[in-house]
Amino acid sequence: MKKLELIFERALWDSRFVVLLAVVASLAASIAMFFMATVDAFYMIIHVGEYASPALDAATRGAMRSSAITHIVEIVDGYLLATVMLIFALGLYELFISKIDMAENDEKASKVLFITNLDDLKARLAKVILMILIVKYFEHATTMEFATAIDLLYLAAGIALIGLAIYLSHAAEHGGPGAH
Repeated sequence: MKKLELIFERALWDSRFVVLLAVVASLAASIAMFFMATVDAFYMIIHVGEYASPALDAATRGAMRSSAITHIVEIVDGYLLATVMLIFALGLYELFISKIDMAENDEKASKVLFITNLDDLKARLAKVILMILIVKYFEHATTMEFATAIDLLYLAAGIALIGLAIYLSHAAEHGGPGAH
């Protein structure tokens, strides 16, 4: 009976390697997002060269500026999403498979990549996801038409809520409001 229990426990313990599928898929998605955001940045930079053309009138130049700002926000959003997937892949690997020795021994390694438990992973991901939501809000705000005073009030309320979210995120990281 003890031998059967040992075999079962070994199989159960080894089943954690199924997480490697998620690690590899998340890493591949991260690389794909980094590639897509880089390609977007490359083409955006090429098109910005047209901005200096003396043949453009002020309205066209203004539309190009607005379009470039929107594209830059989308690029930042792509890089942030790629970062989420990378942190997720590294975190899953460290939690279920093995510590990454190179990261632990490298003084240049960021604290963002040190994940010791599921709460660490959740906290790291939450910060990056909050940044993505802020970037998305900024993207929406740059294209928003302000037809009435209530539209400006909505924008101001959104900005206040973003400030509150950042404050609460920072406070949670440092042990609660008022902690320094």
